[in-house]
Amino acid sequence: MIIKRIDVLSAGKIAAIIAAAFGLLAGVVFFLFGSMLGALLGSALGHEGGGMMAGGFLGIIVLPILYGIFGFIGGVIQAFVYNIAAGIVGGIRIETE
Repeated sequence: MIIKRIDVLSAGKIAAIIAAAFGLLAGVVFFLFGSMLGALLGSALGHEGGGMMAGGFLGIIVLPILYGIFGFIGGVIQAFVYNIAAGIVGGIRIETE
């Protein structure tokens, strides 16, 4: 089997979904560390760390969206470049059993 061409939009959609999943993971980590840091600083400084917690919560919403958008753009560019390269060298050969 030889992959001679990749549909650019389908590659972009898959890359967007994968990147959005990583963005969600990054947002959750951002939220957890923001919450912990906000709690630590809040208790040390004598006030609430709500600003950091709100920023962390915002990361859960914003990061998957941004990662998804840029993942789509990156996937489209990669598929486009692959199609050009495959036209020159013939594609990727895959052996299956």
